[in-house]
Amino acid sequence: MTPAAGVAADGLLPAAVIVPFAGMLFALVLGGRRAVWVAAATIAAGGAIAVVIARQWWAIQGTLTYFLGGWAPPLGIALRADGPAVAMMAGIAVVIAGIAVYARADFGAPAGARETRSSLVYWLLLLSIFASLNLAFLSGDLFTLYVALELLTFSAVPLVCLDGKGETLRAALRYLVFALAGSIFYLLGAVLLYGAFGTLDIALLAARMQPGSTPWLALAMMTAGLLAKTALFPLHLWLPPAHAGAPPAASAILSALVVKGSWFIVIRLWFDVAPALAGPAAAQLLGSLGAAAIVVGSVLALRQERLKLLVAYSTLAQIGYLFLMFPLGYDASGAFVRGGALDAGVLQALAHATAKAAMFMAAGLLYKAYGHDRLGELTGAGRAMPVTVLAFVVGGVALMGVLPSGAYLAKKLLLASAAASAQWWWDVVLTAGGFLTASYVVLVTVRALRRPPADATPPAAVPRSQELAALTLALCSFALAWVAVAGPLPASLVKNPLAPSEFAWLMTTVVVGALLALGFAREAPFAAGAGAVRALRAVCAPVGRALEAIDYALRGWSVASLSLVLVTLAFALLMRTHG
Repeated sequence: MTPAAGVAADGLLPAAVIVPFAGMLFALVLGGRRAVWVAAATIAAGGAIAVVIARQWWAIQGTLTYFLGGWAPPLGIALRADGPAVAMMAGIAVVIAGIAVYARADFGAPAGARETRSSLVYWLLLLSIFASLNLAFLSGDLFTLYVALELLTFSAVPLVCLDGKGETLRAALRYLVFALAGSIFYLLGAVLLYGAFGTLDIALLAARMQPGSTPWLALAMMTAGLLAKTALFPLHLWLPPAHAGAPPAASAILSALVVKGSWFIVIRLWFDVAPALAGPAAAQLLGSLGAAAIVVGSVLALRQERLKLLVAYSTLAQIGYLFLMFPLGYDASGAFVRGGALDAGVLQALAHATAKAAMFMAAGLLYKAYGHDRLGELTGAGRAMPVTVLAFVVGGVALMGVLPSGAYLAKKLLLASAAASAQWWWDVVLTAGGFLTASYVVLVTVRALRRPPADATPPAAVPRSQELAALTLALCSFALAWVAVAGPLPASLVKNPLAPSEFAWLMTTVVVGALLALGFAREAPFAAGAGAVRALRAVCAPVGRALEAIDYALRGWSVASLSLVLVTLAFALLMRTHG
């Protein structure tokens, strides 16, 4: 009756969830003018709890377990903190702190200023997302994960429409409806598993799991529902419009934090509940969807005329990286090995969280300063707002996977897993992904560094605290590498970034990225040989337009709904083939 658990934990695990929710209630009672201070104290307390849990986990090198009410599963509910959960909790606490510092200038209510609805609601939603994510990381059964998933969704949707405009309300409704469709798929799958095996506790379910039509269909439905919430291509119906109108501090939360909750639950399903049941064929499909997201998202990012939409589509591309770990969890014979793929996925998630939050924050500052975010009219931004542009560039370079960023370590671990499992094609995907990431970073950098027209209106001043918050989070993506090798990963993974081989690879990545930007961008970012440029753009432009047409079709309700059903059936059939 008692599942194989880890070391008994004290009350810190439930406190990681209860403290943010309690802070949200206190902020609601005290009102908008004091909500920011309650949020600051709560975030600090939540970060301290995450640090103490991480120290306890490091001391025992095993899973911390807490039974709510003292009742062990299947009668009770277990909270479990293993390595991935601990890493995600600590990293997310840092990102939330950085976003909170940035958001204070936009959603604070200083003395003498009129209180607004958004100055209260934003902080309530931020704390609710903090608590919901911790619950998703720590939950030990599939129904509690469903609860965390719904809390996360209903906290994230209002962030899209904080300004109350019609356009953002439509985007929020679009997000809500598609996310609820994903929830229905997940919940139906959980019901099927409970009916077949009599438990939803992850440890008990893993021990009882047997091949069969019911578990295959259940796992496929739950996976597809979670992909819809994560906005993995082609189930990204809600992502571009949600980011287009949301405030920058809200976009940073949606991109850096919210999608990580549903992605982490996919890890629980595939790596903990039923790794052998899922099988390598279905994992290849999951990785292929990730690879498609990298290509399509990056090219569409290059085709955008607005900076926020460029960063939104780059989020679609970077989400794809998070799913490359799944096929690499299997060896050449098709046996599940876990290996370094899981470490790589968690590192990639944290690197993306810090860097992408910084990029959205920087994009928001450029919009605030110029009154728009049209790329073609941001010339001279590098001179006028060097800290803001530096934050954007540092975040982008971190996502390129250059030494010594967290994404670099993730890429190294994925390449090692690909070599060990003889899956060479993922080497090609990872290399191409680095070039594509570099392309839109080069595009923005070149336009920001251009000399502005003589009659250009200088941008308005922006708060220095917001610029420093964005830059700090971008730098955290590099600090992540040193934290990782100081902890569980071998120090040999980090080499001298000025070594000739590493520097040559960085230059190659930038040059190839510049060529891709030159070919795919709607407007060429810089002049080059006229004949060569025309030839390159003649090849790339039709591809870009075709991908735009595909994206437009996939974001229609009928096609998106059909895609959700087809993805479910594809996973179920591939799992059945493996079984």
